[in-house]
Amino acid sequence: MIDGKTKILGVIGDPIEHTFSPAMHNAGLKELGLNYIYLPFHVKPDRLSLAIEGGKSLGIQGLNVTIPHKSNVMKHLDEIDQVASMIGAVNTIQFNYNETNESSNQDNEINVTTKGFNTDGYGCVRAIQEKTSINDKKVTITGAGGAARAVAFQMANSGISELSILNRNVQKAESLASDLRTNLASIDIDINIQAYDLDNLGKELSDSDIFIDTTPIGMYPNVKDKPIASADMMHEDLVVNDIVYTPMETSLIKEAKKANAEVVYGYKMLLYQGIRSFEIWLGCEAPVDVMEKALLDALGI
Repeated sequence: MIDGKTKILGVIGDPIEHTFSPAMHNAGLKELGLNYIYLPFHVKPDRLSLAIEGGKSLGIQGLNVTIPHKSNVMKHLDEIDQVASMIGAVNTIQFNYNETNESSNQDNEINVTTKGFNTDGYGCVRAIQEKTSINDKKVTITGAGGAARAVAFQMANSGISELSILNRNVQKAESLASDLRTNLASIDIDINIQAYDLDNLGKELSDSDIFIDTTPIGMYPNVKDKPIASADMMHEDLVVNDIVYTPMETSLIKEAKKANAEVVYGYKMLLYQGIRSFEIWLGCEAPVDVMEKALLDALGI
């Protein structure tokens, strides 16, 4: 029951009507018997700073951040987690409320600080780790946008031995590789850049252990898009993750199944990035099974 003690979590974005996060998080909060509610907030770009300050005033405990605010929100936060700073994007904000009492003659004042995290890459890595270890593996990623950055940084920082990035815009892929090499200079990892075409991708996939497609190819309503890779380019020892989750059976996932490859559905990244946010805010283990069921119900799967 919502009352005067109910604490607020939420998600900000523009648009926000499509979000599946409230169903997942509210199911987890209910399962743990916590007096919280998770709400969607429609925030226009020119109101982003006001939204963060308003969150402090309203006592909001935590926010997820979605398109188009993930990068711009960083300048409005007090602290940025190291991984989020390297990626250049935040999808989770923790609000910290600390009482200060400077003198016995004054009422306690509340000092509010905000810290930004990025849990997107974590979500992808954890989803893949359900199927295989990533230690000393070769990972191939298609795409070089925001999702690819999050996945690449998390993967490169999680024990893989080789990372190949293929993108139609080679300069964008090279920029990502440069950022990886600069920020992860102490990590021994072989990073390769290729222009995306079928020949280059086929060569990379022939000895890859994990393939992650971060492009929107095949996402609803373009469900009849030609897959970014065909079955004859993949092998049965390959783990294939398409981060698109609408539909669940994308054209790439269908091709991967034809090759008898192991598949990781896109909704799993959405689930585990949310699980990590939940645990950052509440400091307790999230009820994964309950939250996964709620997410699948919301997706109509």
